[in-house]
Amino acid sequence: METRALTGPEFWASDDPVLMGAGFPAPAGIPGLIYFRTSGSTGVPKWIGLSRRALLFSAMAVNRHLGVDAASRWALALPVDHVGGFGVLARVRQAGCGFAHFDRKWDVVLFSRWLADEQPSHLSLVPTQVHDLVAAGLRAPASLRAIVVGGGVLAESTGRAARELGWPVLASYGMTEAGSQVATQGLDCLGRPYTPQPIGVLPGWEVRIEADGRIAIRGEALYSGILTAGWSYEERRGEWHFTSDAGSLGDHGLTVAGRIDTLVKILGELVDPVSVEARLLEHAAGRIDPGQLVVVAVDDKRAGKRLVLVHEESVPSGQLTQVLEAYNVSCQGFLRIGSVMEVAAIPKSPLGKIRRQDLTRMIRGRQN
Repeated sequence: METRALTGPEFWASDDPVLMGAGFPAPAGIPGLIYFRTSGSTGVPKWIGLSRRALLFSAMAVNRHLGVDAASRWALALPVDHVGGFGVLARVRQAGCGFAHFDRKWDVVLFSRWLADEQPSHLSLVPTQVHDLVAAGLRAPASLRAIVVGGGVLAESTGRAARELGWPVLASYGMTEAGSQVATQGLDCLGRPYTPQPIGVLPGWEVRIEADGRIAIRGEALYSGILTAGWSYEERRGEWHFTSDAGSLGDHGLTVAGRIDTLVKILGELVDPVSVEARLLEHAAGRIDPGQLVVVAVDDKRAGKRLVLVHEESVPSGQLTQVLEAYNVSCQGFLRIGSVMEVAAIPKSPLGKIRRQDLTRMIRGRQN
């Protein structure tokens, strides 16, 4: 389906089910929702179904939060098959504003020139794209008022460097089941140095923390149901969705501590390998790109688990050694990394997100 058609009245008034990116018609008999394919926390493929009403409710919350009106102009630089890209089109529809679609293969210099020509006011990017803009030393066009960064955590050093180049980056937290964003930093954050957390919860969402630390969410933009194997539709049960993320709530918003399914015990201490990975990248100070190294936990007879640093072969060994030594000196013993493994390429999604389960299977295969 053409991108512009996804902002038109016919699409939003329709009751037809749509499988985004499927390349074939939706199976007969399923509810008339918009479905997005995701591997979920278990790695099992499934389709998350959201109503058009839910998607527009999410769009309204984001637009109001970021000061979007009919005179604004969204730039789309993400695949619409994913809820992050589709959410931009929903916001365009809800606000009745203009948009421009960067529909070419990602090229940071070409993208920067395109932005200068199109003069958008709002933009959504993933951390890898922001990193590329910073690494290239490219400055933002003066028209940009806000950049929502989702699909992962933007490192503090990268975010601050982006702000210095004029890119008005704001951290967000969301998921497919929520139709995009649950929490997004406000425009007032742009007057202070960038920090990835906390993140303010958007109007229309309720967030609570369960006894095990898990984040639970409730709101009008929540998904309706899931398509599983054999095109079996399962309606969502209950008003609350229990995420796979751990976190805490404070006066200034939500702080995400990591994924429940990645937290491990090392010598009796709870450890988030993703947070360790972020600290390593901070020590790298831009010398190693996000996605070039990953920290995973493997079984250990004595400690229960131990941390392994996996890196792509393109990372210079000298830089890696310096970063690892600096990190190990700065942390407690149970957080130190003693094992390093090299791979040709770390598996990633089309949006650059690391496929951690695929990587874990790769490591186990090497160990066997």
